[in-house]
Amino acid sequence: MYLGQLNTLTIKKKVEFGVYLDGRSWGDILLPRRYVPKDAEIGDDVLVFLYLDSDDQLIATTEKPLVMVGQVAQLKVVATTKVGAFLNWGLKKDLLVPFSEQNVPMQQDYSYLVYCYVDRSNRIVASSKLDKFIGKTTPSYERGTEVNILVAEPTELGYKAVVDGEHWGVLYKDQVFKPLRRGYSCKAYINKVRDDGKIDLLLEKPG
Repeated sequence: MYLGQLNTLTIKKKVEFGVYLDGRSWGDILLPRRYVPKDAEIGDDVLVFLYLDSDDQLIATTEKPLVMVGQVAQLKVVATTKVGAFLNWGLKKDLLVPFSEQNVPMQQDYSYLVYCYVDRSNRIVASSKLDKFIGKTTPSYERGTEVNILVAEPTELGYKAVVDGEHWGVLYKDQVFKPLRRGYSCKAYINKVRDDGKIDLLLEKPG
């Protein structure tokens, strides 16, 4: 089981306000009634997202957020407070970006690329300091492998992109035949993995 990700859990008990799912070592986890699938019965498996509610209690939902732990997404700031900025990630409780994890001070109604993770106090939070999380593992792709990319920013060479949520890649401008905006997500292909761990990307399959 993983906090901040999708998990398949079994319905253990029905109550008036929802059902309890078998969280194994985590104990019973509430799935509120509005998210319970129609005709769900005890013993049925349900695909749910696990997060902490406003009271920091573990809770499940069948809604899928715009970003999960270990992923990068472009999200909009809905509020700024004394503890940080809050992003709309598609759930009732907004996603916090602490001040210490803001690459630049975030402003309300602006959108930013962020990485979602679980901090030391077991909270699901986000960071716009992508270099802390991206490019920390050695890529091992073959040429022509299809990957998911998210455009991070334009550069002198072309476009810098996040590859599969964990590596840095480059789309060269002489090989891109349409303007790409920050936050644009699409499929791409590995052209080359360089000695420094960076990846050369293509929007069309090589060859």
